[in-house]
Amino acid sequence: MRQKSYAQEEESILYLIPTPIGNMEDITLRAVHLLERVDFILCEDTRVTRELLNHLQIKKKLVHCDDHNEEQVKQMVVEQLKEKAVIGLVTDRGTPIISDPGYRVSRYVMDAGFPVVSLPGATAFVPALTMSGLSPAPFLFYGFLNSKKGKRDQELTSLKNYPYTMIFYESPHRIEEALHSLLEVLGNRQIALCREISKKYEEIIRGSISEVLVVVSELKGEMVLVVDGNHEREDFSSLSIPEHVTLYVEDGLTEKEAIKKVALERDLPKSIVYREYHIHR
Repeated sequence: MRQKSYAQEEESILYLIPTPIGNMEDITLRAVHLLERVDFILCEDTRVTRELLNHLQIKKKLVHCDDHNEEQVKQMVVEQLKEKAVIGLVTDRGTPIISDPGYRVSRYVMDAGFPVVSLPGATAFVPALTMSGLSPAPFLFYGFLNSKKGKRDQELTSLKNYPYTMIFYESPHRIEEALHSLLEVLGNRQIALCREISKKYEEIIRGSISEVLVVVSELKGEMVLVVDGNHEREDFSSLSIPEHVTLYVEDGLTEKEAIKKVALERDLPKSIVYREYHIHR
């Protein structure tokens, strides 16, 4: 489906509107204009959004929309769009859908044939990456790791050999556990821990994982972890493709994940790895 690029606010549009992650001055003029313009705003927490609107001196109807009620809200949104409503969607902080609610509503709106327009604006992982001192490209934004150690370690195992800089979100009460998992699975890599981005106590801590672990217990606030990629490319030339795939399956990856990883490491199309694995295993 092709979507027209809308330069002006028209009818029957869902706008994804970024809000400040800390400093209120980070909101864009376009975002303010649209918050004034829309018929109502879908928001993660009405109290948080009301505080922002009060700061901007905007009065607007708010509709609660989060992971728990998106299925119900999405149908109402489409019905309102059919009546030519202009709707805004925000989350508590940052850009909607980036490790925040909003995907199911926006996908449903797209599938119903209505335009979804996402504004550029505040998000935490971009300044964390550019302040990290680690290679900015290519990078992999992962979002939140699983809170359970077993699943978290499995996720990290699937990322272990990626050469890209990796970016994770983490909560302050889980950051120490996450760093221990990183150290155990990935080794003592260089990282940057960025906390309270754009706020009064913004701080960037750069160093090895073990060095950051020394001070992590005293840290508070919203955190972004930027982790160096694997630059020590392993030599798998002694393994056949089926043996290589089996190695990762035995490590806990699914067959699909293992094939994708082997294709990346051998610089081969996934279709070739898939065929070789199933023919010769």
